[in-house]
Amino acid sequence: MIALLKKEIRSFLSSLIGYVVIAVFVLLISLFMWIFPGQWNTLDVGLANLDTLFTIAPWVFMFLIPAVTMRSFSEEKRTGTIELLLTRPISDLQIVLAKFLGGLVLVLISLLPTLIYYVSIYILGNPSGNIDSGGTWGSYIGLLMLASAYVSIGVFTSSITPNQIVSFLVSALLCFFMFIGFESIGSFEWFGAFDDVIIRLGINDHYKSLSRGLIDSRDLVYFLILTAAFLLASRTVIQSRRW
Repeated sequence: MIALLKKEIRSFLSSLIGYVVIAVFVLLISLFMWIFPGQWNTLDVGLANLDTLFTIAPWVFMFLIPAVTMRSFSEEKRTGTIELLLTRPISDLQIVLAKFLGGLVLVLISLLPTLIYYVSIYILGNPSGNIDSGGTWGSYIGLLMLASAYVSIGVFTSSITPNQIVSFLVSALLCFFMFIGFESIGSFEWFGAFDDVIIRLGINDHYKSLSRGLIDSRDLVYFLILTAAFLLASRTVIQSRRW
């Protein structure tokens, strides 16, 4: 599994898409935080926090992560190397985990440059260091949990189709629905007392809690279950080729 994980990471970093994903993510967040005027501009708002990053990132990841994961299994199926991969002395779950962790590592790499934002705001604060560091790191945990859910969704959609474009579109739609869809459905009045239950099924409700720096075990468990569910679904799809 480790060998396959290293291969996945090398394939990302040796191809243009890996660097494009990192560059686009950092560029978009930088433009909103420092260049574009308005409510997201840190200098205009005058608050020493990274709220812009944690608000914009889920929407940017909604498209960038599917772009990363769309080739996970789709490329293997298109080129026919999936059969060779399945003959290796590792389990189907290990294959899925290697694909998942490879995508997650690239997301982690894309987040590393954002630490510069933290240092900048730390220095620019009045007085210097006037930033809620604990809340900020808690928000980073929330963003990582959200990214892991997106990556698992992307790996799943890639496992069900040999077409990378189809994988990208289905993954982006699923991420969008899981992020905001349940919240939109729960806003309808006819669900009555079940509104809160439906809203809690969506990612956004749990992410908003974590993005405020509030680490609640219920939110962590939600993301772990959601991620595990899509990874197990991916394994089932891969296993179905043996049936």
